[in-house]
Amino acid sequence: MKIRLTIAVAALALAGCEASTEIALSEPAPSAQEEIDGSLAPSPATIAMRWQLLNPDVNSFTFRNTQQVFSWRGVEAPEATWELPAATEGFAMPMADTAEGEQDYAAWADRTFTNAFMVLRDGQVVFEDYRNRMTADTPHIAFSMTKTITAMLVGQALERGEIESLEDPASKYVPQLAGGAYGDATLRQILQMRSGADIQERYDFGENPSLAAQIHETAIINNQARFADFAVDIPAREAAGTSFNYATLDTAVLGWLLEEATGQKIEDLMEARIWQPMGAEFDGHFLADGPVGKGRALNGMGYNARLRDFARLGQLMLDGGMAGETRVLPEGWVEQMTQMLPTGAPAGAGYPGYGFQTWQVDDQPGAYSAVGLGGQYIYVHPESGTVIVKLSYYPPVEPEWLDGEVIGYLGKVANTP
Repeated sequence: MKIRLTIAVAALALAGCEASTEIALSEPAPSAQEEIDGSLAPSPATIAMRWQLLNPDVNSFTFRNTQQVFSWRGVEAPEATWELPAATEGFAMPMADTAEGEQDYAAWADRTFTNAFMVLRDGQVVFEDYRNRMTADTPHIAFSMTKTITAMLVGQALERGEIESLEDPASKYVPQLAGGAYGDATLRQILQMRSGADIQERYDFGENPSLAAQIHETAIINNQARFADFAVDIPAREAAGTSFNYATLDTAVLGWLLEEATGQKIEDLMEARIWQPMGAEFDGHFLADGPVGKGRALNGMGYNARLRDFARLGQLMLDGGMAGETRVLPEGWVEQMTQMLPTGAPAGAGYPGYGFQTWQVDDQPGAYSAVGLGGQYIYVHPESGTVIVKLSYYPPVEPEWLDGEVIGYLGKVANTP
């Protein structure tokens, strides 16, 4: 580009003309930085990179710094950080029970595809570990732990009167939904993954892709449509409230609804209402389903943050919505979020309960979790005052033993003095 402009300027000078007139007629080449910043549609090469997100050969790394490949929206940290002091007394990580016998933490961490791990006890850091060249300032994708953040934002909008009632139908706030299953579903039912909408969280790609796969490709990979727009006119599978059916589209509807009810973007709500008052240490970011001015933040699977800030979110919940002396979440909202209804999972199979975008993953009294694809956990154990965060890179087809061994170890760590 510089060479072409130089030639044009020289030619105009020889002709006795002003160079500025000809330069103004030249179209500037697209900027790589504009694509990184999310204001340009993705190039074919970028789309090809996006398809590698879940590639088990490289996903230990693709789960990091996703803003380099996907459209994204920034969430700035405040100047004042909520400090997480280190415990003055020692804490020894327990041995893990695995199908191959007892293993120490290091062996278990490798076995369970761990990128980073942290334990808070009574608000103090008792264990912190980074692996595979990940460091304390490396952002990592939360995947569906983002859903729990969405429930926090709903509670705040409810307290402010921007949402009048959880018994309101979604179509009250997003009229475009009136013709489909989501139109009659209440906010409470959507929070509980009981919308009744006819969608399965099954990602079958290929010649006959599932609806979830079509949404992933069209919205997240190609940025050709908005994720939540697929909820318009979607038929009902059953009456809303009938049974649990986990679907990221439910959470995308909540995000759309929040933006309509508050008049603000999800990333701005996150920054002003959670990230800054909580005292996050680092900036975060949401993946988005399109360039700036078109796309929305992917509030069902797209938040990215550092290990310590995920731990702060867990501590925020453990402390009933308080970050130190600052109330961030409405009083009593965490209690509502963690009132579990049965998922229908077989006994002993794990994940027996679901609240407001929040899981019960085991039989530990009162324990609950934010859970994300690929082994992302914020595990809160109120009885022991423990918060555990595990950031992982599970393969797309998980070994049958993996979830059980991980959840079992989280409970064991929480119960370790």
